[in-house]
Amino acid sequence: MGLRSACTIFVPHMSEFIVSARKYRPATFQSVVGQKHITSTLKNAIERGQLAHAYLFCGPRGVGKTTCARIFAKAINCLSPHGAEACNECESCRSFGEGRSLNIHELDAASNNSVEDIRTLIEQVRIIPQVGRYSVFIIDEVHMLSAAAFNAFLKTLEEPPQHAIFILATTEKHKIIPTILSRCQIYDFNRIRVEDSVEYLKYIASEEGITADEESLNLIAQKADGGMRDALSMFDKAVSFCGTTLDYHSVAQTLNVLDYDTYFRMTELLTAGNYTEALVAFDEVLSKGFSGQTFMAGLNRHLRDLLMARQPDTLKLIEMTGTLMERYRKQAASTEAEFLFGAISILTELDGKIRQASNGRLLVELGLMKIARLGQKKKIDDEELYELPALEQRTVRTAPTAPQVTPAAPQPTVAPPTTEPQPRIEPAQATTATTPATEAAAQHTEAPAPQPEPRPVHRTATIGLSLSALLAEEERPKEEQTAEESIGPVIDPQAEEKLRNNRAAILAMVRTERPRFYPSFERLEVAGNELQISVPSRELHDEIQRNRTALLMQIARIAKVEGLIELKVDINEELRAEKPIKLEDRLRHLTEKNPKLVALRKALDMEVE
Repeated sequence: MGLRSACTIFVPHMSEFIVSARKYRPATFQSVVGQKHITSTLKNAIERGQLAHAYLFCGPRGVGKTTCARIFAKAINCLSPHGAEACNECESCRSFGEGRSLNIHELDAASNNSVEDIRTLIEQVRIIPQVGRYSVFIIDEVHMLSAAAFNAFLKTLEEPPQHAIFILATTEKHKIIPTILSRCQIYDFNRIRVEDSVEYLKYIASEEGITADEESLNLIAQKADGGMRDALSMFDKAVSFCGTTLDYHSVAQTLNVLDYDTYFRMTELLTAGNYTEALVAFDEVLSKGFSGQTFMAGLNRHLRDLLMARQPDTLKLIEMTGTLMERYRKQAASTEAEFLFGAISILTELDGKIRQASNGRLLVELGLMKIARLGQKKKIDDEELYELPALEQRTVRTAPTAPQVTPAAPQPTVAPPTTEPQPRIEPAQATTATTPATEAAAQHTEAPAPQPEPRPVHRTATIGLSLSALLAEEERPKEEQTAEESIGPVIDPQAEEKLRNNRAAILAMVRTERPRFYPSFERLEVAGNELQISVPSRELHDEIQRNRTALLMQIARIAKVEGLIELKVDINEELRAEKPIKLEDRLRHLTEKNPKLVALRKALDMEVE
């Protein structure tokens, strides 16, 4: 007999991966992100027993419509609820969590949109629930129902059995017929704010042991455009690419989006009027695979955010957090509002043209050059470019012959005028009016010292009239630029006085809202528009820097400062030693601050224990 050898193949066990959108799906009203106006209303309806027979949840994708419907259905069927929240322990809650509940039915209207499907649903509505009080029917994407299915559903939706509750969910409310809308309580879900998305992503990152900087999470939240499900999908993709540490540039690469640094750098080039480097930077963007329209839309949004960041009242309109908000505030302070208005107008106008343009790249480049010209503050009318006045034309012709005039030659032998002659024109006229006899007589007279001309001839003759003048003006040294061309931050001239007068109110605000920062702000010093404090540790320094923008906004509102305020935070480890540790030291410290404590101790006969 032959022997047959058998081998066993061991397959390594791999733990099942669950995407974050399912793993961290909210299970209670409290954990729903960014829809407090919805959850509060539903909780109040449950607690008061004011339940409608039909609800319509509408809003963008991934904002929690189906999630809220499931939480609501579980809560109203819970056998021992905690207020408006389900207990998650009774038989009804356990069956729902395990997917075997007979009281909660979910129907996808996208694939069950016929009249026969609605008739089957109506037959199920008649069945009395076995566990719990209500049979809840969640119909997702209800706008996909056909017109005949809507009509077949009308009567049941208007007068269902007492135990039946319908929850309809849709992303396109306008496609639902008015007769359905009039039979439902309508709840409009909002886009989730970037700040809320970032906070929830931070929570998930901490739960998964992932380190992520705030810029990376901001980028994910911005790309998601208000949808938490999209944000969680991008978060999983970024983790797959970057590992346990999310780096800002790596996240931008994997999501195929332009990072904020591109727009910050482009804005700096345009405000400086450096259109050549701006065009080179735009070419780098195109080489990465991005379209000109995508870049132009992103730059337009960036400039809009800079315009909003100029004032404390509009700063809240920027969907940014942390250090990124501080970068916007600083660049906005060094950019003029007139430049931002003009640049946004140019980009908005080009956005309507680029879809029909045969050469989109040239259109964007032309827009960048126009914006750079705004940054240079050298707006030139077309008429001045192409129409030369007669006097300046003559000056241009005679300017090259000016070096041929002998510097020692005197003026013609005529009485000098009482007024000062026009520069650069009189020498040319003298040259043309001088006769040979006059030149011979001039040789026997003593030549006076030549008078230096106030400005170079070529600049006066051609400025604003030709390309050479524009190039000469661009090559002009920075020392000759006027104060109007410099771009600086807006500073309130009374900032120091306002801050000093409102010091007590500022400290009261810090004590109430930021008690951890109060000991440092007690030593607050004001110098111009700058606030100076000292902290005992690097940890406290970093925490204050993270909350810097919010603090400065509150301080500017309290002190009514209209302009830029800076906060300088120094680390002084000697302050740590000033804090009393022992009980006797603390008592002595308190007594020094308030001597009345000694009399109080004696009156109450209190001892230190």
